[in-house]
Amino acid sequence: MAMVIDSEEKVYIHELKDLYSAEQQLVEALPKVVKALTTEDAKQAVKHHLEETKGQVKRLEQIFKGLDYAPSGVKCKGMEGLVSEADEVIGEKEFPKDKRTEALLSGGQKIEHYEIIAYKGAIKSAQEMGRHSDASLLQESLAEEEAALRKLEQLSH
Repeated sequence: MAMVIDSEEKVYIHELKDLYSAEQQLVEALPKVVKALTTEDAKQAVKHHLEETKGQVKRLEQIFKGLDYAPSGVKCKGMEGLVSEADEVIGEKEFPKDKRTEALLSGGQKIEHYEIIAYKGAIKSAQEMGRHSDASLLQESLAEEEAALRKLEQLSH
């Protein structure tokens, strides 16, 4: 049964569930991306961010332990679309290998921008509700996402 979003807390819970779904989708998708990349620097950067993403999932699970809700129940459609775009690039056999890496790095930047905005929204909600320990955990994840974006931008040049 879908949760009725009728309070500030439930908006916050929905934001967190959406983030949790997004991060779970990335934990599943990033190993395929690593295999498709053609430069060692790109592979290492994505492997590193996969480990960070697993930590972000754990942080979200920690936040949910302090709430009376399970982290599941929402499918992040935005991330689903971004992951689908990456799958198309990976599956296109006619794509030149160097251009595949370029396209995947560009797609990764889209993903990071999406996550950065999502984390900023969740942090704002947590702060407004006085959930400062949640905001602190979310801020850690935001910092990782911003660093990952900088790394992808650097690799794209």
